[in-house]
Amino acid sequence: MSADRDTETTKSLHETILTDLERNILSGDWAPGHRVPSELELAEQYGCSRMTVNKVMTQLAQAGLVLRRRRAGSVVLPQRSQNAVLEIHDVKEEVLAAGGWYGHEILGRRERPLRAEEAVAGAAPGVPVLDVACLHRKDDAPFCLERRVIFLDAVPEAAEATFDAQAPGAWLLAHVPWSEAENEIGAEAADTDVAARLGLAAGAPLLTMTRRTWKNGEPVTQARFFYPGGGHTMKARFTPSQS
Repeated sequence: MSADRDTETTKSLHETILTDLERNILSGDWAPGHRVPSELELAEQYGCSRMTVNKVMTQLAQAGLVLRRRRAGSVVLPQRSQNAVLEIHDVKEEVLAAGGWYGHEILGRRERPLRAEEAVAGAAPGVPVLDVACLHRKDDAPFCLERRVIFLDAVPEAAEATFDAQAPGAWLLAHVPWSEAENEIGAEAADTDVAARLGLAAGAPLLTMTRRTWKNGEPVTQARFFYPGGGHTMKARFTPSQS
């Protein structure tokens, strides 16, 4: 086997192991505190060198997914984040807070009827929506992919918005007051389209947020955000309720 082929094989094994371990952590299959198999066990499982596994574990530790402990092995960490789960954040603010340069690109926008699987409280299938896809970048690299529908009955002016100067979420925050919001956090594998947009391999782990807002009971928008799983986590900070 040539040196080039050896390098390609090692790289492929590295990506396979990394993807598998990230998926186990981000899906919740491995809960916080779960002991990750040892480097020797993983090397035997994947038929590779311990050096390859060591590089994967170093990458997971740098991403904040595991804690490496000498002699005791590695354990899954509770997930931390730069953005709060219960607040309506602008993705631009997330990027700037992380010390990066922000940019966005509108990948597509079109008016269409709401599909049955997208129905939310206050909106039946068939109502007019604006469908927008937006790629957010940090330092010219993909940061997250946004797929959003805006309910045109609630926000008719969105039909004329280009979102060139402001991404859809920031535009809505600036133009439309909301009275109720819902955030839903999940994990899934990237399909071919999302993977291509984010520069990932198909099947790579993603952290997802689905966000819905209403204004006096009328739906304003529903958006899904897709984050590369190894580089983004979520947290919220709470204070005790007053009895």
